[in-house]
Amino acid sequence: MKKLNIYITRQILTGFLLVTFSLLSILWLTQSLRFVELITNKGLPLGLFVQMTSLLMPRLFVILSPIALFVAVLFVYNRLLSDRELVVMQSAGISPWQNAKAALFMGIMLSVFNLYVNNIGIPQAEKAFNELEWKVKNDVSHLMFREGEFTTLQYGLTVFVTTHEKDGSVTGILVNDERNPKSKMTVSAEKGRIVYTDKGPRLIMINGVRQEITNANSQFSSLSFDRYSVDFGNMGQKKAKEEGAREKSLSELFNARSDPNLTPNEVNRYIVEGNKRILTPMFNLVFALLACTGLLIGNFNRRGQSKIISVSISAMVLIQALDLAFTNMSAKSLYCLPLLYANFAIPLAACIYLLLFYNPAFFRRRKKQEGLENE
Repeated sequence: MKKLNIYITRQILTGFLLVTFSLLSILWLTQSLRFVELITNKGLPLGLFVQMTSLLMPRLFVILSPIALFVAVLFVYNRLLSDRELVVMQSAGISPWQNAKAALFMGIMLSVFNLYVNNIGIPQAEKAFNELEWKVKNDVSHLMFREGEFTTLQYGLTVFVTTHEKDGSVTGILVNDERNPKSKMTVSAEKGRIVYTDKGPRLIMINGVRQEITNANSQFSSLSFDRYSVDFGNMGQKKAKEEGAREKSLSELFNARSDPNLTPNEVNRYIVEGNKRILTPMFNLVFALLACTGLLIGNFNRRGQSKIISVSISAMVLIQALDLAFTNMSAKSLYCLPLLYANFAIPLAACIYLLLFYNPAFFRRRKKQEGLENE
């Protein structure tokens, strides 16, 4: 019996990995389109691009994992039934519950793993992603100053640098500043360096010329300097950003009521997020049993099991739709939270009951006897 369970588990694991890898690859490509502009306009390095998109994968894995497991279990048990392997197992006296142990094992293992990813991996990945996203969008160093190109940092402020040196300085600087509505200014310098202050980044330039023309009377002035600085305002200055729900720990989410800075809607959203972190991984177990229950207790049909498969898929889609609907309802009123748990517990209990106690042969005999009595 152990060898049969190992045999089925290996097939489910192989199918799960293939489906998960395929779906994650597709979603990775779609998510990476969000950063195309950063690559083309700001010269985002390939390594940083891969790192940013990879930090999105834990969140996507938790969402896709139950669906991928459902597809893998459904495919494996349907193939076993088509090849008459399940028929032989049932003829040998192996019950549906024993045949479902491989799917049950995979569901439990993935539920435990996703609990870890949901409560530890995703918060850390979200924090790292937000840090990198801020750096890419606001850092005015190599990411924003591309060699030999004009870079518009703000409306009316354009900077050109010739080269980046290894010591962090830049050479061949040209700055066109039209932020002041009363005048236009152009500054050129041989060399410079970017420094960060409390008021934002500043470009310190050495050995250059500052030229300015007033808009009112077109008066032109020129000034040579040894040292000059241009402020970029609050660009690149990191602002204190409150952590989102995905970045908070499970205890912080459940204790949201104790935070006086949160509105009632935010408190509801945080509490629902905390419950979802526990419930979402458990759908691996529900979908694994849902995929195999119909095939294990249903009657064998040489023409295929299309009806049973259709019912299983419809049940899975219905559970997902109800989960989404109950999540939105719970965010508005926490009294709807039990519906989230009912949407998980009822299908799970139904699958376990059918696998343990449903006997198709018994019901067929009973129906036949009732028909003879009526005659």
